[in-house]
Amino acid sequence: MTPRTFLVRGLLAGLLAGFFSFAVAYTVGEPQVDAAIAVEEAGAAPAHSDQPASDGHSHSHADSGEDSGTQVSRGTQSTWGLATGIFAVSIAIGGVVGLVSAFAVGRLGRLRPGQSTAVVALLGFVAVWLVPFLKYPATPPAVGNGDTIGDRTLYFFSIQAISVLAMIGAVLLARRLLAGHGAYRAVLVSGAAFLAVTIVAGLLLPTVNEIGDFPGDTLWYFRRASLLTNATMWAAIGVILTGLVGKVHEHESAVAARRDLAASL
Repeated sequence: MTPRTFLVRGLLAGLLAGFFSFAVAYTVGEPQVDAAIAVEEAGAAPAHSDQPASDGHSHSHADSGEDSGTQVSRGTQSTWGLATGIFAVSIAIGGVVGLVSAFAVGRLGRLRPGQSTAVVALLGFVAVWLVPFLKYPATPPAVGNGDTIGDRTLYFFSIQAISVLAMIGAVLLARRLLAGHGAYRAVLVSGAAFLAVTIVAGLLLPTVNEIGDFPGDTLWYFRRASLLTNATMWAAIGVILTGLVGKVHEHESAVAARRDLAASL
């Protein structure tokens, strides 16, 4: 099995996962975006109350009659725009997971290629998305000060980078401990080390609190939709890619077995 085998199937898994992710995002997430936009338009988001009316959002420009450039309708954003973004991200993640899975084959103990692929997808979800989300969860329109968006972006990518590096270190530690201490202790120690690093990093990084008087239920539903959408994407990629890789491995193993049998005759 070559890296190309994993990459092609990873891209395919990402494409298929995009359909599931879009379905969840459209049915569960978009109503929460609409609710957040309604709050913003009603003037219920104090995080923007100190900004001039000409800053920030397209509807304020439209009300003032200024030319704000090309406008994209909300209907387009919630359909073709949403689909384009989700499929682009899903295919990219599928390709990356496929390549990492190719590298992981034979390096995660006695796991078969399909099993190691499932582990890569799970650890990738935790390191790339879940840990950063727990520190800096997704926020809907009308939440957050536009003047701090650069800092907030830097904080998010910082915790993401730390999480990914910590996960790589945890996997290397588990491999080192596996031979002498067994799988149970290796996973337990490496998992504890990962938690320790990410928790300390989360405590040291600045906390962002720009919610103001935004309705708590709307915020919760939005973040829950974000969690469901991304969990669906990563789970679908992991399940589909694991199945595809497992099928290829079984086929190649059967071919090798027949060749060995023929050579022994």
